[in-house]
Amino acid sequence: MEPARTGEVRTEDYGLRQGILSPMETLAQSVSTMAPTTTPAATIPLVCALAGNGTWLAYVLATVAILLVALCIARYARLSASPGSLYTYASTTLPPSLSATVAWSLLLAYVATGSSVIGGFYHYANLLLRDATGHVFSATLLSLIVTGVSIWIAWRDVKISARLMLWIEAASVTVIVVVVALLLFRHGWHLDFDQLHLHGMTGSGLRLGLVLALFSYVGFESATTLGAEARNPLKSIPRAVIQSSLLAGAFFTICAYAEVLGFHTVGQDLGASQAPMYVLARVGGVPVLGLLIDIGALVSLFAGTLACITAAARVLLRMAHDGLAHEILRTTHPQNRTPTYAIVITGVAAVAPVAVLAARGASGLDVYGWMGSLATYGFIVAYALVCVALPRYLRQHQAFQPSARFVSVLAAAAMLLALAGNLYPVPEGPYGKLPYIYLAYLAGGLAWFIVRARSRKAALAAAAELSES
Repeated sequence: MEPARTGEVRTEDYGLRQGILSPMETLAQSVSTMAPTTTPAATIPLVCALAGNGTWLAYVLATVAILLVALCIARYARLSASPGSLYTYASTTLPPSLSATVAWSLLLAYVATGSSVIGGFYHYANLLLRDATGHVFSATLLSLIVTGVSIWIAWRDVKISARLMLWIEAASVTVIVVVVALLLFRHGWHLDFDQLHLHGMTGSGLRLGLVLALFSYVGFESATTLGAEARNPLKSIPRAVIQSSLLAGAFFTICAYAEVLGFHTVGQDLGASQAPMYVLARVGGVPVLGLLIDIGALVSLFAGTLACITAAARVLLRMAHDGLAHEILRTTHPQNRTPTYAIVITGVAAVAPVAVLAARGASGLDVYGWMGSLATYGFIVAYALVCVALPRYLRQHQAFQPSARFVSVLAAAAMLLALAGNLYPVPEGPYGKLPYIYLAYLAGGLAWFIVRARSRKAALAAAAELSES
């Protein structure tokens, strides 16, 4: 296909419905993949355990890094719309082996993020069930239920799933904003100088906290997986990418500051808290909202599961069209116009490791952390490679500007530094094994790419010989 000229509309539907999602529904895909409600409840305490009073700074720096990546991705999204997301952008500019690296990394990232939020789901489900009934339920069964429902909704209608995700996240985030506002109001409008002076923060703690803070943002670009399903995609998708990074950055930074402030007020350690939002709701004078936030987190994790399956299935669909996955995965439902087999495969891939870990007694928060960290490797590699390829992509479309090179270099450098922070010093325990799991997975994906490339080359050669004879 010839590259699109400046001003041309280049969209590809791949058997999916076109133009059925409004700009808000498109934004909901990115927001739900991030599952923003879980950051104040689960991720910020983990960042605080490392960065301490520098938690807010870790989120400011993470926002800057993600915004640089968002600016690069938005430049791509203004010129083409495809369900392949970042892989589509990379495939037109990078060598085949590197574009395959983006494809397999992105697929792992969405699937592993799905696994992470499934783990978080069964943690909060059992937390609420224990408080309500005094009993807990099988974590494996809860994981299978939330995944099964998500697969069904993703298969049934992408518009239904987008609207559902939009309302779920809006309600959950609103409750958290109310708690934060009440907390700041009751504390008084004066500054927390321990935080502003970064009292007790170390450089290594900030670096490790920054890496963990990035996990709060991963998936912000998943609106690009909707391609032509979005209405006016060359405008609505880049806007969704930029808006999701900015809104998330403001929300996470304010929550980080307020949570550390609230725990200073009661003299407790945020990094060691198992139920931070309960504590903050009590400090804010509305303890009942702590329960509502946990309910909101549970529902948000369900929306995140749905969003990850939706995104991963569309990446797998695009990979199948390019020969990186089995041809049957190109199939879309004749009525629903959704990638049936790809949805089922990605859903099963997301729940399988969670079911195994849950059966072995792993806590939901452990699964959330392990699988989320694994997903981060895939996202960081995909983001870095796509940012590097941006200048060439823009030249192909006669849209290159000198500023694009500057932004792409900064964005790629930020991602590479984040990757280095993940790898050194080597994390202890299960986290230390994750880089090797990612590399083994990537090696398997690239081996499959080589086998498929050779078989296609042999088939083309045989066809050429047959035509000559």
